[in-house]
Amino acid sequence: MITVLSGGVGAARLLRALSGEIDPGEITAVVNVGDDLVLHGLTICPDLDTITYTLAGLNNDQLGWGLAGETWRVMDELAELEGASWFRLGDRDLATHLYRSQRLSEGATKTDVARELCQRWGVRVSLLPVTDDEIATVFDTEIGALSFQEYFVRHRHDVVVRGITVQGVAESSPTIEVLRALEESSRIVIAPSNPLISIDPILQVPGVREILHARRDDVVAVSPLINGAALKGPADRLLVELGHEATCVGVADFYHEVMGTFIIDEVDAHHAAQIESRGVNVRVTTAIMAAPDDARRLARAVLA
Repeated sequence: MITVLSGGVGAARLLRALSGEIDPGEITAVVNVGDDLVLHGLTICPDLDTITYTLAGLNNDQLGWGLAGETWRVMDELAELEGASWFRLGDRDLATHLYRSQRLSEGATKTDVARELCQRWGVRVSLLPVTDDEIATVFDTEIGALSFQEYFVRHRHDVVVRGITVQGVAESSPTIEVLRALEESSRIVIAPSNPLISIDPILQVPGVREILHARRDDVVAVSPLINGAALKGPADRLLVELGHEATCVGVADFYHEVMGTFIIDEVDAHHAAQIESRGVNVRVTTAIMAAPDDARRLARAVLA
């Protein structure tokens, strides 16, 4: 059994690759919920949904989020009414959020809903929100405080960030299922997701970082930066803005207390000795999953 700390697209692709190498039923994803939001009265869980859609083969590869074959009639009508249409939700995607919001109003948890949606779409990987408590990633920016989706979508992550806070995280707790997965898995993997806004909110939930620290030798992380750049999103720029080095070495410094092995791309092989000086084992392979063969190579390196 392996457990993967997961954000959005990068984690979804790694989980899909791992599912091609081992029984998906042996994989658990502990998923970030710091970017969840309530909009139009609906509870939306972007990372959980991106991973679910990807593993179900329903994801919209063209957009990188949402469902394939999507239509936009509701959002177009909302825009005509001058409503809040900046966060685009497709017509099919809306059904997911309507279902989740209904189930939560009936007393279900996010964990319950994630399990039900996976069963509905035949996803055998176990998807677990890191906590069923409400937490929210907030950005202190040059234009003021922004919620995750205001920063990421409304402003296209194009404003300078001075600090990041995960509200409510100190009072939150990991679910029993998450604790069991982290304690009983033979290996814990940190997906190539944004370290600051996808993985760190998971690590900040009380008890999670402590388990990884205690099991450091069993933890494998995959670098989300290749030749100093993120393949998608603002990870490289955020690292610099918040005082970190935007290289795989900077990511290794961020994770070195909770990981024993770090996987970096071949173009960064010259950084291996510097990372190893932090007391971290290094594996060099491709870290790009655009081609199926490369995704398999990375998955095999994670499992090696």
